[in-house]
Amino acid sequence: MKKIAMLLAPVAIAATLSIAAPFAAAQESPWLVRVRAVNISPDNKSDPVGGVGASDRLTVSSKTIPEVDISYFFTPNWAAELVLTYPQKHDVRLDGQTIGSFKHLPPTLLAQYHFTPASTFSPYVGAGINYTRISDVNLLNGGARLENHSVGGALQAGFDVKLDRHWLINFDVKKVQIRSDVLAANGTKLSTVKIDPWLIGVGVGYRF
Repeated sequence: MKKIAMLLAPVAIAATLSIAAPFAAAQESPWLVRVRAVNISPDNKSDPVGGVGASDRLTVSSKTIPEVDISYFFTPNWAAELVLTYPQKHDVRLDGQTIGSFKHLPPTLLAQYHFTPASTFSPYVGAGINYTRISDVNLLNGGARLENHSVGGALQAGFDVKLDRHWLINFDVKKVQIRSDVLAANGTKLSTVKIDPWLIGVGVGYRF
């Protein structure tokens, strides 16, 4: 419920402030670039370590990252968006105690539908695929490791508020599936971590 409230509150505010004056969508470039500050908030679900005991003992730290998104509009309503950043470092904790860290690079490709592309207030939804490259894993001083990649689905909802023909303000929420087995140094599976983060971002965009 907290996540839903975080999404609906800014939508309601922006809808109230937006105006209905249309933009000349046919004259716009198909290219749109957004820059966002994004908070990564993992769900932190995990199987019992070693197959025994309690679940969800392994957690991954939250953090705020920069994000660059490149969109191409095939029609006024339909677009594809590529989400990019640089490798991000996260701490891993067991029962609240840090046991190491890893880096991940999570490019995501989404297909989007924009409901009112000619209006100042332009909401959209999207769905696509995420590929996460996991690297620089250091768990239990080398006693454990993660898989080197994860492939999963991604869902998105957000809106743009246009300031003029080129500039806009953006609010965006994504739910991304990122999961990995946790392995001992000899390859024995210890657990599966379901990071599955919420990515909540605000930023600015430029339509060329």
